[in-house]
Amino acid sequence: MDNLEKLFSEHRNAIYLLFRNLIRLNKTFLLHSDICFEFNNFVHTDTGKPLKDTAIESFILNIQVAAVQSPWIYLHVRNGIANTSYYKFHLDDVSLTSVTVSEYLAFEERLVNYNRIDPWTLEIDLKPFNRQFPKMRETKSIGRGVEFLNRYLSNRLFSELEKGDERILNYLRLHQYNGRQLMLNKRIDKVELLRDNLRKILRYLEKQDAQASWETVSAKMNDLGFEAGWGRTVDRMLDTFQLLSDILEAPGPNILEEFLSRIPMIFNVVILSPHGYFGQSNVLGLPDTGGQVVYILDQVRALEKEMRQRIYEQGLDIEPQIVIITRLIPEAGETSCNQPEEDVIGARNAKIIRVPFRNEKGDIIPQWISRFKIWPYLEQFALDVEKEVLSRLRARPDLVVGNYSDGNLVASLLSQRLEITQCNIAHALEKTKYLFSALYWKEKEEQYHFSSQFTADLIAMNTADFIITSTYQEIAGNEEVVGQYESYSSFTMPELYRVVNGVDVFDPKFNIVSPGADSEVYFPYTKTEHRLFDLHKDIENLIFNDKLSYGHGYYSNKKKPIIFAMSRLDHVKNISGLVEWFGKNKELQSLANLFIVAGFIDPSLSSDEEEIAQIKKIYNLIDTYHLNGHIRWVEKQSYKNFNGELYRYIADRRGLFVQPALFEAFGLTVIEAMTSGLPTFATQNGGPLEIIVDGKSGFHIDPNRGEEAANKMADFLKAGKKDPEYWKKISQGGIKRVEARYTWKLYASRLMTLSRIYGFWKFVSNLERNETRRYLEMFYGLMYKGLVKNMVNGAD
Repeated sequence: MDNLEKLFSEHRNAIYLLFRNLIRLNKTFLLHSDICFEFNNFVHTDTGKPLKDTAIESFILNIQVAAVQSPWIYLHVRNGIANTSYYKFHLDDVSLTSVTVSEYLAFEERLVNYNRIDPWTLEIDLKPFNRQFPKMRETKSIGRGVEFLNRYLSNRLFSELEKGDERILNYLRLHQYNGRQLMLNKRIDKVELLRDNLRKILRYLEKQDAQASWETVSAKMNDLGFEAGWGRTVDRMLDTFQLLSDILEAPGPNILEEFLSRIPMIFNVVILSPHGYFGQSNVLGLPDTGGQVVYILDQVRALEKEMRQRIYEQGLDIEPQIVIITRLIPEAGETSCNQPEEDVIGARNAKIIRVPFRNEKGDIIPQWISRFKIWPYLEQFALDVEKEVLSRLRARPDLVVGNYSDGNLVASLLSQRLEITQCNIAHALEKTKYLFSALYWKEKEEQYHFSSQFTADLIAMNTADFIITSTYQEIAGNEEVVGQYESYSSFTMPELYRVVNGVDVFDPKFNIVSPGADSEVYFPYTKTEHRLFDLHKDIENLIFNDKLSYGHGYYSNKKKPIIFAMSRLDHVKNISGLVEWFGKNKELQSLANLFIVAGFIDPSLSSDEEEIAQIKKIYNLIDTYHLNGHIRWVEKQSYKNFNGELYRYIADRRGLFVQPALFEAFGLTVIEAMTSGLPTFATQNGGPLEIIVDGKSGFHIDPNRGEEAANKMADFLKAGKKDPEYWKKISQGGIKRVEARYTWKLYASRLMTLSRIYGFWKFVSNLERNETRRYLEMFYGLMYKGLVKNMVNGAD
């Protein structure tokens, strides 16, 4: 800071002119892009040249937001990933002063509230509760929380924590299933006895047939205090006992993780996804219904296989149970969302259980409700879900997994009441989708109810035992962009509350576990023996038959390659942006046809305001750019096998896939397209930045620079036309990338290991964070409940 003040003093005139230029833009808030544009222009002037390649340049280009009210400019500076500082600059004095986050947020509030500020604004600061809690320090460690915890706590297990071996003993004695004791029985009640009997059982097992079963050795095992759960065969039992012996001797993190991953403790899992239309057919593309549904169904199939395999290997004949809890919608159209129960196709013992929303009188809400307006129903929903789950499982679940903001809140409520391990998966957080969504929450409240959602997010993030994200970007962004979770570290909702320390991305609860695509459905176009060629007639009908009632547009030249896009139809998915890029680029139109599968084509069929607006916008763009003959737009397609073959069909024709979203938390369609062998262009804002290696396994595009994106696609098509091997090179690059990093088998294995490790550390080292939980309970009662009550009263 001292060096920066000195430079400001040395270049006083230039600094003055630069900040005067910023003020003259007459914007209350300047974005990072605004500031970079102005600075880059300024340093090309004689006055600004001296600032080039100085610490001042680095400082200016790190400004995320400038809040402007002449002569003051308050600066939110991001010095790097998860490294933020705040300053105020006075134009007349040309002085820069450091300020606290609270001061900065108060200035933002003043600008939004027309110079009014509440001196008694509620401030949320969770930092004091976590002073003694282990935190990571290096940005490279973000998202690798379980690795950090294992290193940190295993080193302390037998020292600072004291009696670590006794804690392990007590932990092993916890495990039961339906009243049946597992792992250890009452004969082992002291650590010394555990060590002695461990030596005895190792000597005994070493003399037995390696492939002998539990039944063969159970009498001796029971006599020494060991119950089932150590392994199905003697060989497996020996290995597990040796791991325990090594831990009691010196608990290294890798050995500890391997041992914990074997403990039979996850038999019943509850997965929560309340909003949208959750079903296995006829739902994709309906309002609030997209990749999340596909993600959860694929997740459940993979988890069930992984759970069954682990239980079997540990010598138990127990059938795992997974229940997906979602909302029952009596008026569900052509979907199955009005059915209380549904078996998950492709799973042996997993079910979709639907529980209705009820109003304050207890009446069932029959119609679909937008994800932005479901908050008043979630508390009663959680209570009804609790009864349903306990009745069906006849036991407390071992793990509850929340999905999206609403599911995560319900998971928090259930975890609190049932005292079970809680995992959160956000999929996408709305806060970063809409510019200044927290700051201008009041203007957006009637449509989006961000006050309830952001409050729910803050509570659920901090109550979760661990959080799964698909990418690093989701947590902490990159050098240029703030991460979704990072955006919750500090923010303000004027006249409501101010968050000065909300979510800490260095918290070891964050873990990156990337999903995959269903390999039975999405596989390379080159695997002809698995292809569904019988569907090609229907696919060609969909793409080329302009007489279909659920399609719009036609192709003058049907032989051109196809640019393919498929998603929900909302503002953030940016399908209308893609249409505009295509419309403005004549060369791209000459090289390929545009094919869109998204939403409805008739606005009267939609009940979603954003979708209706997007439908009308696309029609307007088609007319404006005279795209008839170049574009085909059809309604959403709900069948996975059909969509899988559709990717491959377009790959056969040497086309490409585009995911043009303004922001994408992960991007399942990106994975689906890549694993099908279809070269993929995807937004650089969010998960696809990590999924794709630009130029090798696909291409990044900037959705805010549509002209560049269109040119990039045109260049690829021209290169592929000139050299077919280039198209194949990118195709193969995508396939190999997915196979190496993004499979459901890897995902399920990691999730099961994480659930065991966090359960263990929660038990042995008091990771309950009771003080934080009590604070959040108060915040829930005094803030969240009031906000949702206002929603109900407002609706009345």
